[in-house]
Amino acid sequence: MSTNMGYLRSSFVFFLLSFVTYSYATSFEVRNNCPYTVWAASTPIGGGRRLDQGQTWVIDAPRGTKMARIWGRTNCNFDGAGRGSCQTGDCGGVLQCTGWGKPPNTLAEYALNQFNNLDFWDISLVDGFNIPMTFAPTNPSGGKCHSIQCTANINGECPGQLKVPGGCNNPCTTGPCGPTDWSRFFKQRCPDAYSYPQDDPTSTFTCPSDSTNYRVVFCP
Repeated sequence: MSTNMGYLRSSFVFFLLSFVTYSYATSFEVRNNCPYTVWAASTPIGGGRRLDQGQTWVIDAPRGTKMARIWGRTNCNFDGAGRGSCQTGDCGGVLQCTGWGKPPNTLAEYALNQFNNLDFWDISLVDGFNIPMTFAPTNPSGGKCHSIQCTANINGECPGQLKVPGGCNNPCTTGPCGPTDWSRFFKQRCPDAYSYPQDDPTSTFTCPSDSTNYRVVFCP
């Protein structure tokens, strides 16, 4: 009897801990719809994951997580120890990222449960563009809590001065950073996205922190 009761108590405690952990985490479902492999990356939560076409990766980020970003890496080659390199978005030559990616890379950025119990999130092209992306709450509530996207053919239309293999550099990574003709190139094609760091009024989105999960899709 005592053994069974101990097992039941342990199971109940484990259930409660699991429930508490789940209740205070926000889920990000990352899906690759591209017709090629994307090596998804996420910091400071997640690390990295290979995603073939149609595959998904779920990241549970604790409420309060900030300065966080999700991005895709392309044309990667890793060995069995998870060491290698990527043409775009490389994070120090490892599969499991702990630092930010090397431009150009399209970014989904977020900070959870911040001012007024809101999540703040955006798509940023300040580090350039490599993969089309949508970023959306799974239960949009109107206002600034709705799906956003950057799906233009930026790689194909990229000005020669910014074009690099696999992507398109933002001038913030190569020179002057501000509202210029180059930043307007990005903003005209992806009006939801940051084109330079102070591009806040049309580029920052918010959702209630206690009722929202998110979905990031490459090549929607």
